[in-house]
Amino acid sequence: MRALAILGVLETRQGDGTYVTSLDPERLLSPLGILAELHTPAHAGHLLAVRRVLEAESAALAASALTDDDLAALDAILDEVDGILASDPDMDLERFIDTDTAFHRRIAQASGNPALAGMIDSLVGRTHRARLWRAITERGTVRETQGEHRAILAELRAHDPERARIRMAVHILGVEEFATAHAGDEASDPAP
Repeated sequence: MRALAILGVLETRQGDGTYVTSLDPERLLSPLGILAELHTPAHAGHLLAVRRVLEAESAALAASALTDDDLAALDAILDEVDGILASDPDMDLERFIDTDTAFHRRIAQASGNPALAGMIDSLVGRTHRARLWRAITERGTVRETQGEHRAILAELRAHDPERARIRMAVHILGVEEFATAHAGDEASDPAP
């Protein structure tokens, strides 16, 4: 019973009994986020490798399921990034990472698979430091990232699952390679 409560399957109410929760995927997958949080920045490449696999599939599923509202929301997110990029050299990198995260979460939600979206949501925030460090140390990557996002969106708009999968995998691979190459750097752990 205790293990099921820790996993979010059961909820114990003092003096009232034990109940099955809503079994919401986000709640059930929160232990995955805790596991990811325990990884040191030196292991960010491992988490990004998992994200690459999950998000590539998420993009493929989303390509078949996206609605016009989803596409409009993704366009709005990328338009916001364009505004952030326009403020270069004083761009707000934290805001850039936040909008990047919103882009990935929206695609995961559009995949139509709440369990997959929950896993991605649990991991995307946990790779924030590695993504921010890359944006700080390799300033040109911010514009490259925006170009990759636009390419992903084009494949989603074309409803092409295979090309969306490939574009997403390549996109995350860049951050994964950076995190792996800088795994031993003391500076790869900037304050969150």
